[in-house]
Amino acid sequence: MNSKKIVAIICGGRSAEHEVSLQSGKSIIDALDREKYDLMIIGIDKQGQWLIFPQNDFLINANDPAKISLATSGNPVAIIAGTGENKLYDINNGKYLTTPDVVFPILHGPFGEDGTMQGLLKLMDLPFVGPSVLGSAVSMDKDIMKKLMDFAKIPNAEFFTFINRSKNNPSFDTVEKALGMPVFIKPANMGSSVGVSKANNKNEFEKYLALAYQFDHKVIVEKYIKGREIECAVLGNEQPEASVPGEIVAHHEFYSYDAKYIDEKGASLLIPAKLDENTQKRVQSIAIKSFQALNCEGLGRVDMFITEDDDIFVNEINTLPGFTKISMYPKLWAETGISYKNLISELLALAIQRYKKDKALKTDMTFD
Repeated sequence: MNSKKIVAIICGGRSAEHEVSLQSGKSIIDALDREKYDLMIIGIDKQGQWLIFPQNDFLINANDPAKISLATSGNPVAIIAGTGENKLYDINNGKYLTTPDVVFPILHGPFGEDGTMQGLLKLMDLPFVGPSVLGSAVSMDKDIMKKLMDFAKIPNAEFFTFINRSKNNPSFDTVEKALGMPVFIKPANMGSSVGVSKANNKNEFEKYLALAYQFDHKVIVEKYIKGREIECAVLGNEQPEASVPGEIVAHHEFYSYDAKYIDEKGASLLIPAKLDENTQKRVQSIAIKSFQALNCEGLGRVDMFITEDDDIFVNEINTLPGFTKISMYPKLWAETGISYKNLISELLALAIQRYKKDKALKTDMTFD
C-alpha cells in the first residue's frame, strides 16, 4: 500500500506574474521529497484553463526567466466541486484523476494569490498551502491591507487611494501637499512590482497613474519612505514564527520586476541583514503582528523599510511569495535553519493541519 501523500503543484495562472509562478513551481517540483510525496503537476495557462502535465514535460525554456512557458503536452482538466471522491477529470483521456491529498498553489498575483483560488480549493474540499480566502484577499489588496494595518497600529506609509474614472480622486496638488515628492504609484492588486512606478513631478504622476490603471481599477499613491529594504519570512498557523530578516540592496532605482526576476545583477540579497539584536527583534515582532492582523496562515513574507532614525514601516505582505531556490522567502528560512526541501514539507504539513481543524467544525445545527 502506498503511504505517500499526493501533492498537486499548481502554477502559471492568468496574472502578469505567470512566468514567475512557473519558475517557483519548477523549483518546488525539483526539490519535493519523493520519499514522502507523489507529484501531480497542474499548469494554468494565461487564459485560465487548467492542464494536467506529465512530470518530465511541462515547461519550455525552463531555465530562461524571460522566455519560460508551459509546454504543449498538457491535457485540459475539468474541476469538480464538493466533498465527493472525484475532484479532477482529464477531458482528453475521459477519466477521473486521482484526488490529491494536498495542493500547493504557487500562484502569484490576481486569480491565484487574491483569494479566488483559495475559495475554489475550499469548494473542492482540498487542503492547500498558504492563507485562506480572507487572509489572501485582504493581503493582496494594498488599500484594504493598509487600512487594516492602520487599525492594528502597524506603521506604514501614508497614502491615497485612486479609483479609475472616479470624480472624487484627490488632485495632484492635494497629493503633493500631503505626501511630498516623489511618490510611489502602485496597482492595488498586483505583486512583484508589476505596474509600480516612482513619480517625481506632475507629468510623471499622470503618466504612471495611467500605467497603473492598466493593471487595476484601484491604485495606491504612497508617500516615499527613504530607508533600507528589509524582508522577514513568517511560517505557521496559530503560532507563527519569524525568520532572520534579510535586506534588499537594489541596483535599479527601486526593486522593480526586472530587478527581481530578469536582471541577475538587479539587486543584492544580504542574508541575514546587518541589524543590531534589538532592531532584528522589532522587525520579527512587526512581521508576526502584520501576519496575524491580516488573518494569514501558512506562510507570508513581510516587506519593510527601516529609516535612518530606526523607524520601521511595513510596505506590504506577500502571501505566496516567490519560491525559487534563490527567492528571499526560502533563503531566509535556510539561514534560520530550515532547508528548502524541509520548508516545502513543513508548509504541506501546515496545510493538512488546518484542513483537519476546519473539518472538525460543524456545518449544521445537529448536536450530539
